[in-house]
Amino acid sequence: FVGITYVLTVLWLLVFACSAVPVYIYFSTWTTCQSIANPSKTSASIGTLCADARMYGVLPWNAFPGKVCGANLLSVCKTSEFQMTFHLFIAAFVGAAATLVSLLTFIIATTYNFAVLKLMGRGTKF
Repeated sequence: FVGITYVLTVLWLLVFACSAVPVYIYFSTWTTCQSIANPSKTSASIGTLCADARMYGVLPWNAFPGKVCGANLLSVCKTSEFQMTFHLFIAAFVGAAATLVSLLTFIIATTYNFAVLKLMGRGTKF
C-alpha cells in the first residue's frame, strides 16, 4: 500500500502543479482587468494594458488573436465565463491540494504502523 500510495502521490503532485498554472494565468489576467476597470489606480493608459496568452504557452507565438488590449480586454473581463473560470480553477487547485495532503498523511500513517509492527516483532507473522 505504501508503494501504491507513493506512486499516486507523485501523480497527484503533478496534477497539483498543473492546476497551479491556470490559476496563475487567470490571476495575471484578472490583475490587468482590475487595472483597466480602475484607470485612476494606474499610470498607464487603458490601450496599453494587455493580456497575452501567447507568453504562457497557451497559444503558439504566431497566433493572431493571442493578444487582447484595452476595451476588448475589459469586455472579456466582464463576461460570466471569465468569472466562472476563476471558481473552477480554484476548485481544481484546492481539490488537488486536499488529495495530496490526504495521500501524504496516509503514507506517513502507514509507514509508522509498519515500523511499529516490525519493531514489536509482529511484522513478519501474518
